[in-house]
Amino acid sequence: MVREVILPKLGQTMEEGTIVEWLKQEGDEVKRGEVLFTTESDKATLEVEAPGKGYLRKILVPAGEAVPVLTVVGLMTRTADEDVSEYEFQVSGFRSQVKEAESPVPSEPETLKPASGRIFASPRARRVARERGVDLALVTGTGPNGRIVERDVVAYLESLPKATPVARRLAEQAGLDLRGVRGTGPGGRVSKEDVEQAVREFQVPGFRSQVEEAAVSAVVMPEVAEPETLKPETLKPISGVRAVVARRMFESHQATAPVTLTTEADASAFVEVRERLKEELADELGFNLGYNDLLIKLVAHALREFPYMNARLEGDHEKGAIRLLDEVNVALAVDTERGLLVPLVRGADRKGLVEIAREVRDLIERAQAGTALPDELSGSTFTITNLGMYEIDAFTPIINLPETAILGVGRIKARPAVVDGEVCVRHMVWLSLTFDHRLVDGAPAARFLQRIKQLVEEPYLLLV
Repeated sequence: MVREVILPKLGQTMEEGTIVEWLKQEGDEVKRGEVLFTTESDKATLEVEAPGKGYLRKILVPAGEAVPVLTVVGLMTRTADEDVSEYEFQVSGFRSQVKEAESPVPSEPETLKPASGRIFASPRARRVARERGVDLALVTGTGPNGRIVERDVVAYLESLPKATPVARRLAEQAGLDLRGVRGTGPGGRVSKEDVEQAVREFQVPGFRSQVEEAAVSAVVMPEVAEPETLKPETLKPISGVRAVVARRMFESHQATAPVTLTTEADASAFVEVRERLKEELADELGFNLGYNDLLIKLVAHALREFPYMNARLEGDHEKGAIRLLDEVNVALAVDTERGLLVPLVRGADRKGLVEIAREVRDLIERAQAGTALPDELSGSTFTITNLGMYEIDAFTPIINLPETAILGVGRIKARPAVVDGEVCVRHMVWLSLTFDHRLVDGAPAARFLQRIKQLVEEPYLLLV
């Protein structure tokens, strides 16, 4: 009996996926529930389990190929010697007909490495590379079809000489290969002084290699750089999450009538409440309560009070209608290795602070690891984007369609302020609300932002 292995639809918004890595090979025995392969959508990398026990007899879609959801990507049988040739021909023939219908112009066979220049790496390899600051473009893959796996990143790290972080950064800026630098630190560790000495030595005629010339030209004597020593321009294709972000931001800019309101709030009480709750909830949570957890809680509270901000436009602005949404789903913009993602807390207005904090931590970790489910990244009704950790005070965020508005949060910083006629130091924060003027007028939007400011300044009002 032949059983199809299909690429499942793992979210309402998922239309296609790329086979990242086959964890079982042809002929391997498979148990029910074992992971057969990993697949990557525009937003996440997910594991796909075997539909039953048996043997993986044929892989029809190799790693690195993108196919629509519900495509047959492999064949399984109950026994190890069952013939699948006829079934394989039927499936492959159908796929070929579909491809011919979609691409009537003959094309060259695909190579294992996509023309886009995209780097294929397993989720574990990407995580180790991100944690250790490794550029995956420098790593040689030994996995299936040249895919980079965790052992490749580890091997690359082991091949590098020991060096201090400052030395590595200086060598990278100079374009200097540390393997050619003699370390004088403990255990032969390369220090900042060793790198500086190497750069100085490379200025002596007769001691410059081609790479060393580039380092001296780019860092030591930029005014005499020759064209042939400059690195060629790099084209980075817009694909994956970057393509989704680019499309959605352009659509938002074209389709909405955005207006941004800014206000400065006294966040002193907000900071104090967070510090107290951080201590009180440390044992229960196992981690520190964050400002974003509190922001999601108070924004959800404000959205329930001002339902016209928790809305979306159905149809166009001439014949459409404004739908006020029952669910308050607050998303948080998260910076990841793959690009900007917006995981959301569903029903945030009905959840307690502890539940929100746990959910936010889990969502952020899985979004950064590329394992968040598609449904966890879509369906929000309002978005918060916080750039305070980058020392940004105020900015103009772009609306996350089809939402009505987005709140931008700047850094919380101690500043001189006038309180009761006296100058004192207070923790201040800038709040920026971008809203779609097609759905909301300026005054109602300003009242909503004013309420958020009030909740930041007097967070105890959340108890009322």
